[in-house]
Amino acid sequence: MNDQDLKSVTKLKVRFHECDPLQIVWHGNYFKYFEEGREDFSRRHGISYLDAKKNGFATPIVKTECEHKLPLEYGDDFQVETFFVNSEAAKIIFQYRIISSGKLICTGQTVQVFIDKNSELVLNNPLFFLDWKKKMGLIK
Repeated sequence: MNDQDLKSVTKLKVRFHECDPLQIVWHGNYFKYFEEGREDFSRRHGISYLDAKKNGFATPIVKTECEHKLPLEYGDDFQVETFFVNSEAAKIIFQYRIISSGKLICTGQTVQVFIDKNSELVLNNPLFFLDWKKKMGLIK
């Protein structure tokens, strides 16, 4: 397995409360869709927030990006494609593509770091994360 295989596809539908008065998705909700993609990825590939917590770490997001191409509207079906980006740094990086009816709606990225129980930044990859990367074939 290589990092090209590390992705998930999450199918969602735009709900009324996610839209602004023009019935298009409010821009901030795209980050919630990315979160749905990360949660789905973690279930499929066995690397969840709870794994980090169980091992004494938290993984706060320190960077977000979203580039809008087309709007989603109330009732649209869409999918969030979530890709894991392998990095030697002690970071978790995901890239996203939101697709609806075969059209690219937006792209994005999030970067998470590891902090310990004292909320101190961890500069080396935690052992549980290295073990997961080995299991996924990302490192030897």
